[in-house]
Amino acid sequence: MAETLIGLEHIDLTFNPGTVNETVLFTDFNFKVDKGEFVSVVGSNGSGKTTMLNLICGTLSPEKGRVMLEGNDITKMPEYKRARRIGRVFQDPAKGTCPELTILENLALADNKGSLFGLSRGVNRSKLDYYKELVAQLHMHLEDKMDTKVGALSGGQRQALALVISTMTPIDLLILDEHTAALDPQSSETVMELTLDVIEKKKLTALMVTHNLRYAVEYGTRLVMMHDGAAVIDSYGKDKSAYRIEDLLKTFNEISIECGN
Repeated sequence: MAETLIGLEHIDLTFNPGTVNETVLFTDFNFKVDKGEFVSVVGSNGSGKTTMLNLICGTLSPEKGRVMLEGNDITKMPEYKRARRIGRVFQDPAKGTCPELTILENLALADNKGSLFGLSRGVNRSKLDYYKELVAQLHMHLEDKMDTKVGALSGGQRQALALVISTMTPIDLLILDEHTAALDPQSSETVMELTLDVIEKKKLTALMVTHNLRYAVEYGTRLVMMHDGAAVIDSYGKDKSAYRIEDLLKTFNEISIECGN
């Protein structure tokens, strides 16, 4: 029997309670991810995809229910402490890196995540070869640009670097928050290939939210479609492999019609 890594248990969450804009998103919502899974999540805007990620990472807190990590209740654990065990790559390349710092400085910061160290002491140049080796695996020639400010890189390069940064230290879960949405098609393909390579080499558990239905079909071991705060599709293994883009579009269109869209 598979071992559960992360779980949302009996979650209630309402946005803008007591106002004319009150929106009940989750009511007794339950969701779990087992160790070793690579879950692809799709759904319309407002379906609960990103909110689910925010609950797991600690950006949001539920009104009721619990967030569990390996059987331990982390509902009240602050976001920065969860970040020691949960890596996250955001849609915006600027969120996963520090644009005013160099590639080398960004890697040094990530390498010291969760440790006490002073920025004033500077970067340990003795680790330069190690950091170069890390970025060389991206095949983007960033190892020759270690003193380049990250803000000067392309979006694809920054997302690839953010992927390295989020997985430099040992983590239990990799969160991919529409991490290819802001990229051009070629960069998106490159970043997805790198993502799969990192997940497989490091044997990570991963949860990916995406608007790209092809990526949802082609990548991952489990496929989830969210709608109105619930999972309307949750498919594993062979059943997941049998899904086609047309199947997802059909379900998505049926939902839209039911909602009057």
